[in-house]
Amino acid sequence: MKLKLLGALCALGLAAALPARAAPPTAQVLTYHAGGGRRGNFVVPALTWRRARGLRPDRRFQARIEGHVYAQPLYWSARPGRAMLLVVTESDTVYALDAVSGRTLWRRTLGRPVPLQSVPCGNIDPLGITGTPVIDPRRRAVYLDALVRPAGSGAPTHEIFGLSLADGAVLAGWPVDVGAALARRGLRFDARVQGERGALAILHDTVYVPYGGRDGDCGRYRGWVVGVKLDPPRVIGSWHTPALAGGIWAPAGVSSDGHSLYVTTGNTMEATSWGGGEAVIRLTPSLHFTGATADFFAPGDWRALDARDADLGGVSPLLFDMGGAGYVLALGKDGNAYLLDRRNLGGFDGALAVAHVSDSQIRAASAQFPVAGGAMIAFRGQGSDCPGRAHGDLTVLKVTATSPPRITTAWCAAVRGHGAPIVTTTDGRHDPIVWMLGAAGDGRLYGFRGDTGRRLFVSARLPGLRRFQTLIATAHRLYVAADGTVYAFSF
Repeated sequence: MKLKLLGALCALGLAAALPARAAPPTAQVLTYHAGGGRRGNFVVPALTWRRARGLRPDRRFQARIEGHVYAQPLYWSARPGRAMLLVVTESDTVYALDAVSGRTLWRRTLGRPVPLQSVPCGNIDPLGITGTPVIDPRRRAVYLDALVRPAGSGAPTHEIFGLSLADGAVLAGWPVDVGAALARRGLRFDARVQGERGALAILHDTVYVPYGGRDGDCGRYRGWVVGVKLDPPRVIGSWHTPALAGGIWAPAGVSSDGHSLYVTTGNTMEATSWGGGEAVIRLTPSLHFTGATADFFAPGDWRALDARDADLGGVSPLLFDMGGAGYVLALGKDGNAYLLDRRNLGGFDGALAVAHVSDSQIRAASAQFPVAGGAMIAFRGQGSDCPGRAHGDLTVLKVTATSPPRITTAWCAAVRGHGAPIVTTTDGRHDPIVWMLGAAGDGRLYGFRGDTGRRLFVSARLPGLRRFQTLIATAHRLYVAADGTVYAFSF
């Protein structure tokens, strides 16, 4: 008995001494930030700190597309040596590009985009496909939402499409008209005021699509999540904020831990009591919200946030593990970081830790990588407690796995722009590099050492980058989608 116990203790000691198991390389990018947790940690074994310094534009890759691009590209490999990029545009067009040459493999236009003058408000013109699609590799299909202008004088409609990855053909039973499907359930969904900026997600053979409003907060919109069964395609459920507004508009859209769905909601309007806004909400796969404090978090000052339009909805929930426990990080337009226990989100003011980390509104998407004793999290925002002299639009936090956890600012970097950062690592942890685009700013791609913030790379100006744009990393290249083109960098 003593020998068995000694052996068990030795085994535990050896396990503790061993390094964490390396994460598998990122072979495909099927969804926003390469995973349901929206961590944005791309595992690229060859992309070390040293090689990042030699990053260069890949002149062999020449891509031409039509339309404005807000969505992140996707990367799908049907078989070794044959991979494609999927890029969607506001012209309601989907492109499949050869991942090596940039040649168009197929192109599918899904309808006529909607001129901005045809809707009450907004800041995208025309309106077509804005949110990042999602790929189901088992069905070899890609799913997306397109705002489509019907023939004649009809009102625009949100259509959820399923397309074959082989040739872009619309799959049987698709598209699903969201407004019409919800109307059959006795629900009102007005596509003229409902925007779809957030990324889609797939869980348990269902695709989930988030909706918010448009820039200007016009009309009587709400934050929605709509679930559509993939086979046969049909709406199986929906959830919306009880109060008006509360849009689910963050670019990373719906997050998932493989069991539940998580969204952040924006400011509500005309709310005298809490109506689902300014919150992290956990939903079941059937899109049921229990209302229990374990299944939502909202700052206690949600009314003041509503009044200031300083909502929580600009960044989707970031799901990550630390010290053997699961966490959620929410970042608000109020400049605060809220760390939540994933088992119990805490209800009103129930965060494990809160820190004011930015002097500007935090929007777009965050990215995370582990470090000894905690985790590092990158976001677009001007740090309020930056060490040293570096100040700009990129801030990296350190969350320590203490009791209670602490949130501090590790470093800041002088990037000018509104891109969403990602991280590359060689095995999930080592040689972390934080990459960010100066989208709608200086238009450059930057790379920094994740541990110190030391700059490793800066590109020439990349014309055509739209606000909130993010990039992806694959085994041999980084890809950046922009108006009219896709840029590739090799290492």
